[in-house]
Amino acid sequence: MRAMTRILVVDDQPNIVDLLATVLRFHGFTVGTAGTAAEARKQVAEQPPDLVLLDVMLPDGDGRELCRELRGPAVIFLTARDARDDIIAGLTYGGDDWITKPFDVEVLLARVRAVLRRTGAAPVENRVLRYADLELDPDTLEVRRAGEPVQLSPTELKLLRYFLQNPGRVLSRQQILRAVWEYDIEAGSNVVDTYVGYLRRKLDRFGPPLLVTHRGFGYALRETTP
Repeated sequence: MRAMTRILVVDDQPNIVDLLATVLRFHGFTVGTAGTAAEARKQVAEQPPDLVLLDVMLPDGDGRELCRELRGPAVIFLTARDARDDIIAGLTYGGDDWITKPFDVEVLLARVRAVLRRTGAAPVENRVLRYADLELDPDTLEVRRAGEPVQLSPTELKLLRYFLQNPGRVLSRQQILRAVWEYDIEAGSNVVDTYVGYLRRKLDRFGPPLLVTHRGFGYALRETTP
């Protein structure tokens, strides 16, 4: 069993791709993305995924035909079609499940995990997340910095977990909102800035700052030079 399970998201709607990639990465998956069948074929050849979330209607072909070509990964179809015959056809083409748009993120995650369990590709859960002298144990929810315990609220824990799963990467406020709060808030909201501030105050007591501000965009978990 792999420590990280790879999921390929194939959809020509950038907002759906961005949402799914953000949420899946937050929950510990390695994620690739593609907007066309041709891009998907290339990614499958170069980095075979364990699971493909596959839109039925792609700009350069039918997702069901692409499913027939794939060898190895499980496939969950994503589509606005919900007719009985469409679902039966998709499963007949080799799909492992069928999710209609719009979808509930929590339901989609549950079905992704169910398919991965059936195929034996489920990720190893609850591995300790570390960066520099900071660590979070997802099993016990214990956070330590420089060996000292740090007490965090549930939302602060989710926020720290997202940063630890994306070390060094600049994360926009919108990406953080989608991953941690799992819904969109109006652009003027300062909830991300507020909680990053809470987290900074607790972490910076035990060492140099680790949460770096990128003005006008977002934040990154990154060691700063003195």
